[in-house]
Amino acid sequence: MDQTTPSTKKNTGMAVIAYIIFFIPLLTDAKKDPFVKYHVKQGLVLFIGYIVEVFVGIIPFIGWVITPILGVILFVLFIIGIMNAVAGKEKPLPLIGSYANNFKF
Repeated sequence: MDQTTPSTKKNTGMAVIAYIIFFIPLLTDAKKDPFVKYHVKQGLVLFIGYIVEVFVGIIPFIGWVITPILGVILFVLFIIGIMNAVAGKEKPLPLIGSYANNFKF
């Protein structure tokens, strides 16, 4: 076993947390890790997607049809993001991953 294993597990855990509550890793020392920052940005884009979903759901009829579809898509992207974080990959999420690079922090 090499010496990088413990820090990799910690950072992988923080990367997973970034998808659940995106700002938590920014409050810890993990904010310095580029791997964690990458997943924080992806989690932020997902969070914005969920906010858009809520506002679209307010629109009568059209929103009521689009909201469940958008919810399923965002949930699938959430799962893909967590799987990428656990695998240690910095792979952008389909459809929305490219927008994450626009955030600078």
